[in-house]
Amino acid sequence: MRARAVNLAFSNGQADNLPVKVEGEADDRWVPEVDVSYFFTKNLAAELVLTYPQSIDIKVAGTKQGTIKALPPSLLLHYHFTDLGAFTPYVGAGVNYTFFTSRSNILNGQASVDNGSAGLAAQVGFDYALTESWSLNVDVKCIQMSTDVSVNGVGKIGKVNLDPTLYGIGVGYRF
Repeated sequence: MRARAVNLAFSNGQADNLPVKVEGEADDRWVPEVDVSYFFTKNLAAELVLTYPQSIDIKVAGTKQGTIKALPPSLLLHYHFTDLGAFTPYVGAGVNYTFFTSRSNILNGQASVDNGSAGLAAQVGFDYALTESWSLNVDVKCIQMSTDVSVNGVGKIGKVNLDPTLYGIGVGYRF
């Protein structure tokens, strides 16, 4: 189990070249993150990464037109390189499913985003053992996250790419 302070660095982009420019704009920020890992072997583990919903401004043609919330749990499979003493680097890959809430308040309720977004997630990091149970953890994760923006009666007007990179530092406790 780990607790981290994570810096979210959002890419804030538009995926489609549609007539109307639609962008998600999320400010970079530090947030708490918790993960639970289960080791199948000394090298192979699954990790569930959890945090709380993040606010993201939606801009249409450069003007803020609403705010949505994104909750992005991720599930990753890790390979840990052992036999390096206290230093244990790892790499991971998996999936992210982002739940979008407060999603119908764009353009005064005339537009909304999808309920969710599925994407890939990748991670590289290391644990440094401080004691038999406690460790220092540093990691970097890249997550694919996007959503379609639709206007009532018109349909899709754009796709917002958020694709955050997460830089984390924290502590771990091994049971």
